[in-house]
Amino acid sequence: MNLTPDSKVLIQGNVASQALTHAVLNMKAYGTNIVACVSPGQGGTHLQDIPIFDLVEQAQAKVGPIDTSLIWVNPYLVLDAALEAIEAGVRQLIILTEGMPPLDMVRLIRKAEISETLIIGPSCAGIIVPNQVLLGLHPSEFYSPGSVGLIGRGSRLTYEIAFQLSQAKLGQSMSVSIGSDLIIGSSFIQWLQILDEDEQTNVIVLVGEASGNGEEEAASYIAETIDKPVIAYIAGLHTPNRQFMGHSCSLTTSKLIAQTICPPSIDTKIEAFKKAKIPLADRPSQIPSLVKKALKK
Repeated sequence: MNLTPDSKVLIQGNVASQALTHAVLNMKAYGTNIVACVSPGQGGTHLQDIPIFDLVEQAQAKVGPIDTSLIWVNPYLVLDAALEAIEAGVRQLIILTEGMPPLDMVRLIRKAEISETLIIGPSCAGIIVPNQVLLGLHPSEFYSPGSVGLIGRGSRLTYEIAFQLSQAKLGQSMSVSIGSDLIIGSSFIQWLQILDEDEQTNVIVLVGEASGNGEEEAASYIAETIDKPVIAYIAGLHTPNRQFMGHSCSLTTSKLIAQTICPPSIDTKIEAFKKAKIPLADRPSQIPSLVKKALKK
């Protein structure tokens, strides 16, 4: 993961959108080095002082090699935008768009594996390194610099936990929202490895959800591989059994496929963390005290 305040960041999206414009200006004000935007049909114009191009290769020819592209386009255009960035040599993609077609994501993951591209999302809030760089939609006022690495699937719950950590004077080294769609790029395991190797991180907080099976795999990986203390919280303890839950409770595919690919059992997730002897919070407000306890050991 190459992420510093000097990293060159590209935005792919419709800059006529007020939501995207607001997000871009927020990131720029935070200190993120946004060097260009790509918005077909609007090339040759500017978003404040940020040049806009029609193609990624045009932007790269002007500003040089780009480290990260942040993609926020129509769900059915995400695959084309991501493949365009990969072909231009961009090796870190953050997809904010929600509801990307699952088969498009399967194709993108295959391409990412071949090209060694890291994908965060889709349906994510991106990454924030407090007081250094913001890539996405994280509300920066909830975060403070420190040594707690935070990995979450959902966005708003991740914000809430970051705020509670900050209120308890437990700053964060990095917070990443990996996405809530049925199929996502990078996994809990990849980010556990990244934070385990990060010199600024002393303890890791993992925030899971009721759907999907990444939490069980993460619990096993933590027990076998991770050296740093990990605190876990699984949202959806009181979710009705056999009801598929996704981001904003939206169905991204049929219930049959959801139950086949992502058996909605929160009990198995909780049991996996207990078996791995990983401290598990019952509610978000309990996380700061568990983090403090882990840091004292």
